[in-house]
Amino acid sequence: MKRIAFIAFLAVLPALMFAGGAREEARPTTLTINSYMSDEAPKQALANLVAEFEAENPEISVEVNTIAHEQFKIVLPTWLTSSSPPDVVTWFAGYRMQAFAERGMLEPLDDAFEGTAFTDAFPQAFVDASSYDGRVYFLPQSWYWWAVYYNTEVFDDLGLEVPETWDEFLAVAEALKQGGVQPIAIGARDTWTAGGWFGALNSAINGMDYHLDLTMGNIPYTDAGVRRVFETFAELNSRGYIMENATSYSWQEAATLLFNGEAGMYLMGQFLYDVAPSEVQPNLDFFRFPTIGDHGYAVDTPIDGYMIPANARNKDAAKRFIAYLATRESQEQFATELGRLAANQHVAPPDENARRGLEMVQSAVGAMQFYDRDAPEEMAQRGMVAIIEAMENPDRIPQILEELDQDRVRIHAEDP
Repeated sequence: MKRIAFIAFLAVLPALMFAGGAREEARPTTLTINSYMSDEAPKQALANLVAEFEAENPEISVEVNTIAHEQFKIVLPTWLTSSSPPDVVTWFAGYRMQAFAERGMLEPLDDAFEGTAFTDAFPQAFVDASSYDGRVYFLPQSWYWWAVYYNTEVFDDLGLEVPETWDEFLAVAEALKQGGVQPIAIGARDTWTAGGWFGALNSAINGMDYHLDLTMGNIPYTDAGVRRVFETFAELNSRGYIMENATSYSWQEAATLLFNGEAGMYLMGQFLYDVAPSEVQPNLDFFRFPTIGDHGYAVDTPIDGYMIPANARNKDAAKRFIAYLATRESQEQFATELGRLAANQHVAPPDENARRGLEMVQSAVGAMQFYDRDAPEEMAQRGMVAIIEAMENPDRIPQILEELDQDRVRIHAEDP
């Protein structure tokens, strides 16, 4: 698939209204934003940015519609094909954005920035992930790292040390189990949580290049390397290391078990802190996913941000908002409130956790977006359901992988 470039130039002219020969005040332009930031912390962080933008642009009124994350992903294509879509939508960089740009569903953002302003603000990797076919279609706002989060009080009580290798990780899991703590929390009702495990295990077992080749459709899911990944994940469950009834829990509900000490570890993105009570946060820490063999450590580092639908009605105001979100001040505010890493390369990590997260990413042999962002959407959805099914029914793994590979052949043949 090709890549993109970026737009954003704005000038909103107030409309002049006349009544009985007298000129009335201009009516503000209403800018509509549809957002998946439904957890309270990011929702408030966006609201704070919107308030500042409105203060600086009194001729623009912003209306934010918040939709639950999983529902958002389902309805986004409908908005993008609508004749009256929202003016701005939240979304993901990389393949998931590029698939919409390729179909002409997005507005280029290049003219929102003067000269080299966009490339000066963001590292080249982010520019590439925001672009398609030489144009920019995505505004990166923040990024974060995936890691194994753990409850430090539980580890201290059981005298456990942070594992670095897979054997050490299994030993910690067994110690947690023997100590009456569920070793691994996972809210598998949200299937993307299994996607995190698939990406981490696949890159650790087979290498990052193998994982990216797989997401591009170049490796069959029946390959021995993929089978080992599925079997390794299923073995965690058969050993009793994965929390009971995992498929009944959302990711937030499963996180509660980590917070209250019922579970010891949770493979998750940094946004775990968004739902952690303030009194619990000091008891949370993280370590990088353990190494398996000699492939080194690769990390998932998704990039979140914004797009403008091609059919948006208020493109000038939308691009002004996009340009505002790209500024160092805006990105620093958002990153600081949430402990994220700002996409703008001139913003320093906002706290010690973010600094450690950045160092962890920089020390990795490579970085990925995420399984459901690197692979075609339908393929990723089928893959995430498949690995959960394999966890629960390990005897069916050969058949599961055969069916999954049939999906690969069909989906990648259809994908441009």
